[in-house]
Amino acid sequence: MTDEADVLVHVEGRTGRLTLNRPKALNALSHPMVLRVEEALTAWRGDPAVEAVVVSGAGERGLCAGGDIRAIHDDAKAGGTASADFWRD
Repeated sequence: MTDEADVLVHVEGRTGRLTLNRPKALNALSHPMVLRVEEALTAWRGDPAVEAVVVSGAGERGLCAGGDIRAIHDDAKAGGTASADFWRD
């Protein structure tokens, strides 16, 4: 994956590594990020070469601020369904 991806996914030895890569937003989770994490975890669940998973956050300010509240708020104001989809996933 490129450095521009919001979730960097790779395997080091027998460890799957997920790096949340939105340091300017305190690595707040967007819906596409949730889907990418789910995709990686699902793939690793059946992979005997992956024995552990480590989740880390890019930058110096913390692992993750939680959900991207701005995106959720904007979607709710617009009457969209993205917020419900985010929480479901």
